[in-house]
Amino acid sequence: MNMSKVSNKNTAWFEEWFDSPFYHILYKDRDDKEAKSFISNLVNFLQPDENATFVDVACGKGRHAMYLNSLGHIVDGFDLSENSITNAKLKETDTLHFYTNDIRLPLKENHYQFAFNLFTSFGYFDDEEDNQKAIDAIVKSLKPNGTLVLDFMNSDKVINTLVQSEIKKIDGISFGIKRSYINQHIIKDINFNSAGGNYHFQEKVKAITLDSFKNYFEKSNLIIDDIFGDYNLAPFNINTSDRLILIARKK
Repeated sequence: MNMSKVSNKNTAWFEEWFDSPFYHILYKDRDDKEAKSFISNLVNFLQPDENATFVDVACGKGRHAMYLNSLGHIVDGFDLSENSITNAKLKETDTLHFYTNDIRLPLKENHYQFAFNLFTSFGYFDDEEDNQKAIDAIVKSLKPNGTLVLDFMNSDKVINTLVQSEIKKIDGISFGIKRSYINQHIIKDINFNSAGGNYHFQEKVKAITLDSFKNYFEKSNLIIDDIFGDYNLAPFNINTSDRLILIARKK
């Protein structure tokens, strides 16, 4: 893929950044052990039937869907990034499939017992209606009484402990990262040089609070059954929890 040295202003930031090879370099050291432990904890808590079907919403390259499938479950995963899905498709099995799809559109309607949206893969849109459309689409994909697990950052803690500037050196690239909180969004500006070119990308995620998620869910006919604050499924505390993990059921 040909990458411009400065992000295209006419393209949504997530469309370009998530399809960039530099995105995967910057985040290559994300803790797979922690991710697998989290999914194992969720499965142990949810106790799905042997033939339960799962959809991994905004699955990236599919590492979490693959692990969930390795536990014996039927899993579909989708993401907007064609590059990520191309990689994920290399690992497909009879019970694991990947698709390119927009989060605002249900992949399959009334099909899944469980939908996972993990690791803050939400809140990317400037238009608030699009966030609601995304929740609505996930709900449409679930069967009646199906379960949504949505794992988001604890926005209140992130805002209060924001690291404004840092440099991460990975694979010979020095990523300069600046963070800010502007108009209810947490913004991360990423600048670096590679092969003689200067690059700039930006991440922009709405700092969605528990009350806002409750509003989304109510409009989508979801009932919140449990709220957790970390990957060990400890109770949520607005001041100290790192995560906001919501488990909700379709009416």
